Amino acid sequence: MIRSDLRNIAIIAHVDHGKTTLVDAMLKQGGVFRENQVVENCVMDSNPLERERGITILAKNTSCMYNGVKINIVDTPGHADFSGEVERVLKMINGVVLLVDAYEGPMPQTRFVLQKALEMNHKVIICINKVDKPDARLHEVVDEVYELLIDLNASDEQLDSPIVYCSGRAGVASYSPNVPGVNLKPLFETILEHIDPPEGDETAPLQVLVSSIDYNDYVGRMAIGRIERGVMHPNTEVAVCNYHDPGVVTKAKITNIYQFAGLNKIPVESAKVGDIVSFSGIENITIGETVCAPEDAEPLPFVKISEPTLQMMFSVNDSPFAGREGKFVTSRHLRARLYRELLRDVSLRVEDADKADSFIVSGRGEIHLSILIENMRREGYEFQVSTPKVITKVIDGVVNEPLERLYIDVPQEHVGTIIQDMGRRQGEMKNMTTVNSRVKLEFVIPERGLLGYRSDFLTETRGEGIMNGVFEGYTPLKGTMPRRPYGALVAFETGEACTYGLFNAQGRGTLFITPGTEVYAGMVVGFSPKQEDISVNVCKKKHVTNMRAAGSDEALRLETPRILSLEECIEFLEPDEMLEVTPKSLRIRKKILNHELRMREVMKERRG
Repeated sequence: MIRSDLRNIAIIAHVDHGKTTLVDAMLKQGGVFRENQVVENCVMDSNPLERERGITILAKNTSCMYNGVKINIVDTPGHADFSGEVERVLKMINGVVLLVDAYEGPMPQTRFVLQKALEMNHKVIICINKVDKPDARLHEVVDEVYELLIDLNASDEQLDSPIVYCSGRAGVASYSPNVPGVNLKPLFETILEHIDPPEGDETAPLQVLVSSIDYNDYVGRMAIGRIERGVMHPNTEVAVCNYHDPGVVTKAKITNIYQFAGLNKIPVESAKVGDIVSFSGIENITIGETVCAPEDAEPLPFVKISEPTLQMMFSVNDSPFAGREGKFVTSRHLRARLYRELLRDVSLRVEDADKADSFIVSGRGEIHLSILIENMRREGYEFQVSTPKVITKVIDGVVNEPLERLYIDVPQEHVGTIIQDMGRRQGEMKNMTTVNSRVKLEFVIPERGLLGYRSDFLTETRGEGIMNGVFEGYTPLKGTMPRRPYGALVAFETGEACTYGLFNAQGRGTLFITPGTEVYAGMVVGFSPKQEDISVNVCKKKHVTNMRAAGSDEALRLETPRILSLEECIEFLEPDEMLEVTPKSLRIRKKILNHELRMREVMKERRG
């Protein structure tokens, strides 16, 4: 059976190339919204964190209609840290729309997701987006895309992929770069003509591979997948099996079935081959499992998800201020929440550490882990995290570390500084090209060398630099990396920071706190340009005397403190420090809070 009334596609691209904006335009022109309906931009970015950061974090399903054909669309993340989301949803679709920025051209994540799509023999539609940009390089970018396809060993059919030129923001597309578009009809027509309709045996026993998991407060866990064969009905008995452990088959019952219609899920009485469905009723179902008819439990193979490269220690908060602000503070709460995240995020790893109240969490990168931390603190969790560490591998008896291919785009005047930084961090330059007044640099660098570098990079390039990396492989352990170039200002006693104490401390460095902030001994309250920690008493008050001049306190002028974001806090951490995370606060602290004990440890290290 061939479903000519259906197409399943995913939109893949590098971060900020306009996937979600294009999906907005497709939904508007696909009749999902009323003509007078007010629709916010990037409507698919429904997660509050996605809206705040302007990036897509979770792959999401939607659909629209065109000429009687239903087009199921999967909007995927473009950031390399969330590429696990892309890898698994590629099993649900029959073709991809490869979106490429008309100025930037193919970027690292473009290469990664395109390679995965080509490996699955998916048909590709090349979509050059943002053609209305004043600095668009349409012909050069098309050549770069073809070079990338050749480089990735694309088949002859994939090399003949059609090209559409579009502007997602304007909602227009055309077949030629010289002819301005009117609407997205050329893109819809190309999808219908070029992407194969799903096909399968409707009379065969049911088989559905679970590619995604959703959660609903009323019905619990909901599995999302494409029906490979057969027909699905609500309130039917099924068997759940796994490709990696085919001997274990559990019986379950599907209660409700939903299909995606625009931004909504609509309950249906049946779904057949090719439909992307969401269904409830199976309590412990996970990504990668296959739902089959009980009489024919045949699991489907699931895509191998790339391994994590970075890990952090999550532990129960044991600071003097523990338990004040969080709702969930015990190791039981922390453990349950971390293991629950595994059910949704296939590229995350969690394991118990040596200590009962600590857990090792491994992910794709700093942003991948920081999004998890931010979500947990918003849910009311209170905990501590350690500095990130790369995950090494022993290959042929040699210790190897993860390697990144780094792409940097900066104004010409900053090139010398960037090359110097990369040299100190064991980076090797592979390519350098000049486009107008900007320079594109390509490096291969150990991931260890990029830890904590993003903030420095933005400072050095005055916010004008663009840096993107993608996992390249493993390399034998390289030399030492530069440590944090500054020391910490550490609070000497517990109390409330006051103006007089902060005024005396700010001469030593830059502060992180304001007057009235509660601090405890061992808490980091700022940083010093010297490469050593300095103890400061920010709680010190001015003694009252009868010689005090009127208005002397008002004369104390405090410099504006530097308030660190979550990512900046993680980048700031040294191995002897922890980040205390609560729903209301982020506090950097020393592992050893007591000043004398900490100094003793420092002296031991120096002697050693």
